[in-house]
Amino acid sequence: MGTPEEHQQVTRSYRVLSLDGGGMRGIYTGAFLARLTGQFARIRGKAALDLGRGFDLITGTSTGAIVGCALAVGRPMAEVVQLYRDHGPKIFPHRISGKASAVYRATQGNRFVREGDKALRSALQAVLGDATMQDVFDRRGISLSIPAVLMSDHRAWVFKKTPKSGPRDDHYPLVDVCMASSAAPIYRSLAAIDDPNTPGGPQQVFADGGLWANNPIMVGLVDALTIAASDRPIEIFSLGTCPRPEGDHLDAESAHRSMLDWTLGADVAPLSISAQEFAFDHMARLLANAISNCGRPIRRVRFPNKPVPASMMPFLALDDTRPEAMDRLIGQAHNDADLTKSACDDPNSEDGRMIRRLMSELPAMPETGAVWDRSATSCQKG
Repeated sequence: MGTPEEHQQVTRSYRVLSLDGGGMRGIYTGAFLARLTGQFARIRGKAALDLGRGFDLITGTSTGAIVGCALAVGRPMAEVVQLYRDHGPKIFPHRISGKASAVYRATQGNRFVREGDKALRSALQAVLGDATMQDVFDRRGISLSIPAVLMSDHRAWVFKKTPKSGPRDDHYPLVDVCMASSAAPIYRSLAAIDDPNTPGGPQQVFADGGLWANNPIMVGLVDALTIAASDRPIEIFSLGTCPRPEGDHLDAESAHRSMLDWTLGADVAPLSISAQEFAFDHMARLLANAISNCGRPIRRVRFPNKPVPASMMPFLALDDTRPEAMDRLIGQAHNDADLTKSACDDPNSEDGRMIRRLMSELPAMPETGAVWDRSATSCQKG
C-alpha cells in the first residue's frame, strides 16, 4: 500500500471490516461470509471471491481476529468453518454449563486451558502459516488493527499495521496476534508470546481484546479517520457473532449474586459482550452521523440486523463445541446471509446497495484460496 494509498481508487470509499469476538460463535461469522460471498461468486461466474482484498482495513477481536486474519491472508471461509469444527472441541475441551461444571473447572482448569492453548496455536498455524503483520500490508495491501490487553500494564493494546502506524508491530506473526487477542480469561490461557523487537528477551503476556473492544467498530472508525484522505468517504461493514437475545428479569432479592451465582465468573463474559456490542455500535452510529453532517461521509452497516430466534439460546455459549451447537450456528448464519442477499436485491435498501457494490468489486481468487506472490506486493488472482 504505502504511498499509493493517497492515489488508489480515490472515487471508492475507504472500506473497513469490523468483526466481533464471541468464542465458538466465530463459526457463525465464517459460515455467514462463506455463504454470502459464495452466492455472489456464482452470480459473477467466478470460482471464489477474495473478500479480504475488498477492504482497506480489517479489525477483529478474539474470534473475530482469527476470521479477520484468515481473510487478510486470503483463506477461504469454508476452511475457517472447518477449523472451528475440527479444533473447537480441543480448544475448549471442557464446557462450563452450570454451577457444578464451574466448580469442577475451578479444580481442573489449569489442565484444560493448557490443552486449549496448544490446540489453538496448532490450528492457527495450519491456516495462517508464518505470515506477519508486515507481510499482509506489503503483499496484500490490507491494514490490520487487532485489539488485545497487555497484562504488564493492564492497558488496551492494538496490534496495528497501517500506512500511519509505526514499525512496532510489523514482525508479529499473525498466529501470535490471534493468540493474544483471543486469550479469554477463565475460558483460555493468557497468551505468552515473543516480542519480535527483542529477540531472546522476556515474553509478553496478553489477554483477550474483548475485555475492552469485543465489538471493535470504534477501533476501525478511528483508524479509518486517521488513515483515509480527508475527502474520501468511509464505509464500515460490521459483523456480529449471532448475538444472544439477552436480558435478566430480576427482583430485588435475586440481585444479591455472588461468585457461584455468576458461575465463578463464566457468566460475566457474555454479559460484557452483549453490553459492548450494543454500546459501541450505537456510539459508532452517532459519531458517524455527526461527522457526516460536517461534510465527511461515513456509512456503516451492521449485520445480522434481525433479532436472533430464542430457540438459538441453548447453543450460544462461548465454549459450546457440541456438534448440534455448531450446526445450529451454521444454519442461522446461512439464513442471515440469505436475508442479506435479499437486501442486496432490493433497490430501496441502502445497506443492500452498499453490500452489493462491495461484492461486485471483489477480486476473484482460486477456490482453494489466494496464491501469494512472494516477489511482489500483490496477490495472484484466480
